[in-house]
This record gives sequence, structure tokens and C-alpha cells, in this order.
Amino acid sequence: MRIVIQRVTEASVTIKGQKVGQIGIGALILFGVHKDDTPDKTLWLAQKAINLRMFQDPEGKMNLSLLDIKGEVLIVSQFTLYGNCTEGRRPDFFQSAPPAIAQPIYEKFVMEVKKEMGHVQTGIFGAEMQVALINNGPVTFIIDR
Repeated sequence: MRIVIQRVTEASVTIKGQKVGQIGIGALILFGVHKDDTPDKTLWLAQKAINLRMFQDPEGKMNLSLLDIKGEVLIVSQFTLYGNCTEGRRPDFFQSAPPAIAQPIYEKFVMEVKKEMGHVQTGIFGAEMQVALINNGPVTFIIDR
């Protein structure tokens, strides 16, 4: 599994002109599943994401987590996180999990985050989405498990 987590002041996801998820201060998490991933890795990744100290304390140091600030979370599935761009000009997605494997893992990750966080929004798995965000910092981390 791979996530790209971005500290945001706001983020939203729109499908066919309709906003299906929207958050304020918190994190946008783009979530990708590798073809060999298993659901047992979701708890570690969810805990890492919500406890990662990426928000500033009063002294300006990154000492606060999503939990600490009671931040909001928007989780969007993104199979292209495993796109291979090393050969040619068109990425291949052979390392990305097919939907039958990826969707239950994505849903388990979302469930793990929802257990801990108050406000969690999502996109719709497999849909073509438009994601808007204001990256705060900018602060962006890539985490693999």
C-alpha cells in the first residue's frame, strides 16, 4: 500500500459535477494498493497517517498529529500511485491491484481511519474524480507499507 498524505486547509472531491466529499483543516490522503497487498497492512498505515506529526505546534515545529488537532480527513483511492514511468512515455499499471483486490483493502483502510477520527470523507472507489485542495505548507509525505 502507498499513501500520499497532504496537509490541507481544505480539500474536496467532485464526481460528475457533484461534490461528494469535502473537508476543512486536516489531510487529503491519496490511497493506492499494490497487486500483492493484503488487508492486514491497513491498520499500521491508518495509524501512521493519523498519528504522523505534520502540524505545527505553537512554536512552529511539526509536533502535532491529525488526532491532536482534531483534523478532518479526505481519502481518495488512486490506482495510479503504482504507475511505472521508467520505460517509454506511457505509464504501465501492472503493479496496481485490480479493483476486486483493491476495493476491500481501500474500504478497510477507510474504516480504520474512521474508528479514530471524527470527520472522514471519501471519494467513490473507481469513479473518475476531480480533487481540489489547498496544500498547507506545502506539506506532502509518501508512505509505503
